[in-house]
Amino acid sequence: MKQYSEAFVGLDTARKKHAVAIADVGREGEMRYLGEIDSSPAAVERMMRRLAGRYEELYFCYEAGPTGCGLYRQVRALVHDCTVVAPSLIPKKPGERVKTNRRDACGMAVGPA
Repeated sequence: MKQYSEAFVGLDTARKKHAVAIADVGREGEMRYLGEIDSSPAAVERMMRRLAGRYEELYFCYEAGPTGCGLYRQVRALVHDCTVVAPSLIPKKPGERVKTNRRDACGMAVGPA
């Protein structure tokens, strides 16, 4: 398995499931949608440990909402950087009016275009 230096992980949080996307660093960096995981602390920790085994540095990002406070504390407790973004500050393209977990997670991983 190839070892990369750092990656950006975007999460779309919800009460029962979190959508997860990851973007490698650099212009040629690959962006992948990893799927949905259970929102339980054990499942989130398992996902973070699996990614930490592949990357030296992880940067997590998710949209602020009612389900995120515990997630922020958990990410910080596992010594990863975490950014919480206000929903009104996330740029949206005109054609992206319909909310999808996959699109939101991928947008968090790659940041603004």
